[in-house]
Amino acid sequence: MKISVETIKELREMTCASVAHCKKALEETGGDIKKAAIHLRKQGLEIAAKKQSRAAKEGRVEAYLHHGNKIGVLLEVNCESDFVARNSDFQQFTKDVAMQIAATSPAYVKREEVPADVLEQEKNKEDFIKNNCLLEQPFVKDSSMTINDYLGTIVAKIGENIVVRRFIRYKIGE
Repeated sequence: MKISVETIKELREMTCASVAHCKKALEETGGDIKKAAIHLRKQGLEIAAKKQSRAAKEGRVEAYLHHGNKIGVLLEVNCESDFVARNSDFQQFTKDVAMQIAATSPAYVKREEVPADVLEQEKNKEDFIKNNCLLEQPFVKDSSMTINDYLGTIVAKIGENIVVRRFIRYKIGE
């Protein structure tokens, strides 16, 4: 099946994946853009999983102040090299995640951080995790993916291990 340049370009704009990855995904899914986007997202998560063992000792501390200066977020995101820390895609990712934290007020970065006694008190554990763990939350800019999916696409695009290390959220009166 011949895949048009316009279709590849459209998928590339949707996913930020390379032209070669977009073409291959479209070929594997019979030219279906939605299926190809899902395929690329899964592929990004697989790449991210492979890179998790690599040390991430560089990175960026992102500061975000919400309009009106009533909510503020400090976020640490680590990567493997200072070169990536200066990359515009990495910087956009940290800004988006800091905004996510301001908007949704998660309590934990990932599900493994939730204390067992806290989880035992919850009736619906999965809903609690989805609402209180940053990486499990739907991304506020694109609810079809979670923050973990977004992280996977950035890792696949940049090619380094990236770790959301920690954050703190301040709100006037809390």
